[in-house]
Amino acid sequence: MVVVADTSPVNYLVLIDCIDVLRILYGRVVIPVEVFSELTAEGAPAAVAAWIRDRPEWIEVRHAPQGTVPEVAASLDAGEAAAIRLALIEPDSLLLIDESAGRMAADKLGVSNTGTLGVLLEAAAEGLVDLRAALEKLRRTNFRVSQSLIERLARLSPE
Repeated sequence: MVVVADTSPVNYLVLIDCIDVLRILYGRVVIPVEVFSELTAEGAPAAVAAWIRDRPEWIEVRHAPQGTVPEVAASLDAGEAAAIRLALIEPDSLLLIDESAGRMAADKLGVSNTGTLGVLLEAAAEGLVDLRAALEKLRRTNFRVSQSLIERLARLSPE
């Protein structure tokens, strides 16, 4: 399986000190050049920009095929569209993407996907993270999710 990541999951997993779960869960993660650019752009959190510039060998930066994502290109930013294009060319891929428009586009195109919360749930199920602590750290960022969802997910975690 090839795991392709959009900007948001990488950004937030770095910010909450859980980025290594990607390596443990998936081995290798591919990001498009456009996502690399977003992660290092002016305004990106300094910790995120520093991490991606000095990224580990299990993060591969790859050029996405040119073109637009069918039917949904207008609603996606460059990183989302490139990540979907990369995932589309891999026969067995998992796309890591948080934005609802990107997830809907991936679903319409038959691309398997999950987001930051899905990664954290999988990592918690494998005993890699304390879900409650990770969710609390995530809540302190600008990650957009309802408090009720955070509370429901926290209840899935053992005391």
